[in-house]
Amino acid sequence: MTPEDFRRIALSFPGAEKGSHMGAVDFRVGGRIFATLAAVKQGYGNLMLTPELQQAFVAEQPAMFLAIPGGWGRNGATHARLAQVSEDVLTGALQTAYKLRVEKNRKSGSEPRSKKGTNSVKRPAAKSRPAKGS
Repeated sequence: MTPEDFRRIALSFPGAEKGSHMGAVDFRVGGRIFATLAAVKQGYGNLMLTPELQQAFVAEQPAMFLAIPGGWGRNGATHARLAQVSEDVLTGALQTAYKLRVEKNRKSGSEPRSKKGTNSVKRPAAKSRPAKGS
């Protein structure tokens, strides 16, 4: 698979959009990232999974998937080796990351983030406290 294939598949899901984070291409739904091409120069596409799903992907297909080193990887961020992964497997992996993000967005009840990456969720106004002695 190529970076263009990764991009095409990621953008095939309903509501998916291309964005940019710290100079790297990313793919979002509801304004939140589910995949990136941050390590494309090293031959990877990246998936935002849970640690449990990451473990399953790596155990089942170690030639195609590996945990991203460090804290991101411990939180489920996973490299997909573009040269080794098939279109069917990559489509399934991207769909898994996409569905996780959609579900997280739904559970959080948050509104999509703006294009600038700032959260557009409106916060309730602070409650006023009665003055002392009232």
